[in-house]
Amino acid sequence: MLTLFGKFCRKLRIDNGDLLKDMAGKLEVTSSYLSAVENGKRNVPHNWIDKISDLYSLSPEDYNELKQAVEASKKVVKLDFTDFSSEDKNTILALAREFKGLDEDDKIKIKNILHKNKNGRN
Repeated sequence: MLTLFGKFCRKLRIDNGDLLKDMAGKLEVTSSYLSAVENGKRNVPHNWIDKISDLYSLSPEDYNELKQAVEASKKVVKLDFTDFSSEDKNTILALAREFKGLDEDDKIKIKNILHKNKNGRN
């Protein structure tokens, strides 16, 4: 299934008359690798935002759209737990594992708690 990043790239290719293989060549990867990234089977490499922006001379608006598409398309997120207690790590991981199973009311409650805490710090 095409991710937001994949949709962005497809539109970018169409607008620039490029095929998938053309963009893959510019990114110095195979067509199958680019396709896997666009379809969410692999994360977008961290250097691709600036590389695509440079290759296609993206406007600031398009650059921001690309950044948002990359963030929305991430399948795997790495977290640094260096300063977290074992209990906090376990709580965060439990939330991540169980999040899909929560109903919308519980998700809203969690978001409200997080927003309340974030706003309380400012």
